[in-house]
This record gives sequence, structure tokens and C-alpha cells, in this order.
Amino acid sequence: MTTTELEKGTSLWHDATLRLKKNHAAMAGVVVLAVIFLACLVLPSIPDLLQDPNAQSLALKNRPPSGEHWFGTDHLGRDIFSRVLYGGRISIAVGIITTAVSVTIGVCWGALAGYAGGRTDDALMRVVDILYALPFLIIVILLGKAIEPWTVDLTNWAVDLFAGKEASVSRQNETRTWVEPITTLVPLFIAIGALSWLTVSRIVRAQVQNVAKQDFIEAARSLGLGHARILFRHILPNALGPIIVYTTLTIPGIMLFEATLSFLGLGVKPPNSSWGILIEEGANRMASNPWLLFFPSLFFASTLFALNFLGDGLRDALDPKSSKD
Repeated sequence: MTTTELEKGTSLWHDATLRLKKNHAAMAGVVVLAVIFLACLVLPSIPDLLQDPNAQSLALKNRPPSGEHWFGTDHLGRDIFSRVLYGGRISIAVGIITTAVSVTIGVCWGALAGYAGGRTDDALMRVVDILYALPFLIIVILLGKAIEPWTVDLTNWAVDLFAGKEASVSRQNETRTWVEPITTLVPLFIAIGALSWLTVSRIVRAQVQNVAKQDFIEAARSLGLGHARILFRHILPNALGPIIVYTTLTIPGIMLFEATLSFLGLGVKPPNSSWGILIEEGANRMASNPWLLFFPSLFFASTLFALNFLGDGLRDALDPKSSKD
């Protein structure tokens, strides 16, 4: 008597996870990102662990790296180690939140255009073409300025949320110290995210049009499945690879764009900083104080490479043409 063993089915995400774990470069990127994110998000939250990143001491200015100041000090005597970690929180927040806004809009817009086709596709993509013709930087500046008056109310709401309305003045001021640099950038999040989705919409449109021609989509239609289910359950999951790769490449690009706006006085407000601001300050003093440029660049470059490796790994892992190992 023979028995037949049935192989248990696995999901796309299970197979993708297994393939991702075998990609050593991608896993190294995950580790690097985890270390950097934890250092920037957790260490500044521990009381009395780091020095005040905005505290100035001219007696300690331009000190090279030492046991007291691991990354040295700048021309105002501020501790670079603290400024890199605190600045990393802002850079990471700008990159992730703005990219999330951008990708969400782009995926919805491109998916609708690619799936609907015909006049709907033409109308939606003509809007994209018109927005492409507008001066991106100027529109971002104008939109950010239009939204900026709301940031005061948002800051007060965030302070009440995290500190509590009955908290002491010192507790509210302490909360405001780390909340305000992020809430003041909300107009920047919205402005960049609302206008940087154009490229991803074209990528998604092309992927949706390609996947929609496959036989399994025709089979889904023949079974009477609704358009929403076909689009979100069958087409978009098979177009995730390029979307994720583009997303991982967009985050550092947005960080650089934030640095440009901050240089123009429209992004991070002094004395707060981000990696882009620190790199710009370090470049101006590279000859005399090279550590001012080296350490922020090291964090930023490590994040960039880690995101690239992770994006490539996710692209390969989520490739629907890959068969089981």
C-alpha cells in the first residue's frame, strides 16, 4: 500500500522571506539599517545619555574625536555625536514619511491609470505630464509656505499628546524640544510627498499594464472577480518588485532634497540639524576639521548603501517569476 504525500502550499510572502534570507547583501543591509535606526531613535530618548546637541561651548570648539566627544566638536563647541544621532531622527522621519506619502499617491494613481486604460488612462497621465512641466522646487516652496501656519497648532497638539495636558512646564518644554523639529517639517512632508509621486505612478502604470495581460488575470476575470479584487489581490502584488526598489531609492533622494531646502532656510530650522545640514556644514570646514564631514557622511552613506542592497534583495525575493528553491 502506497501513500501519497501532498506538498503543503506556501504563500508568496513566505517564499519571498526565504529567498530574502539567503541574500547575504540584503540581510547585511537590514542589520545596518536596524543599527542606525535604533541608534538614532532610541539613544536620544534615554535621559542624560547624550549631550545636548544644541549646547554651545566655545572653550571646546573644533575638538577632534576623543573619549569625551566621540565624533569631536564643531566650531561652536557642539558635540557632533549627539548632533548626528538627533539629526538622524529628522532625516529618517523626512525620508520615510515623505516617501510613504509619495508612493501611496503614485501607486493608486498609476494602478488606476494602467488598469482602466482608454480615456481614463489618457486623462490621468496628461495630469502627470502637466505636473512634470511645473518647476518642482518652486511649487514645493509655495505649497510648504501655504501649509506652514498650521504647524503651530500641530505642535501644541503633539506636546499635549505625548506630555499630557496636566504635565509640568519643564516636562512640556522637554517634549517640545524633540517634537517641534518634526512637526515644523510636516509642511515639507506634505509638499514633497504630494509632488514627488509622478515617477512612481509611471512605473506602476507600466507594471500594471504588463501584469494585466497575463493569463491568470484573464482567468480571474472569467471567474467573475471584481475589478478591485483583481487589481489589489492579483495585479499589484505581482508588481511589487519595481515599486519597492524605487521606494528604497527614493528615501535617500528625499533626504538630499530636504538638505537643499534646509540650506535655503525652508527645511530644518536652526539650531536643529539633519544629516544633510551636517554634511553641508562639514564640507565648508573639510580642510581644517575633516571629522565634521566624515561622520555624518558615514551615517548617510551607510543608510544609502543599506537601502540599495535591501531594495535589490526585495526585488529578487518578490519576483513572481522566481520558482521555489
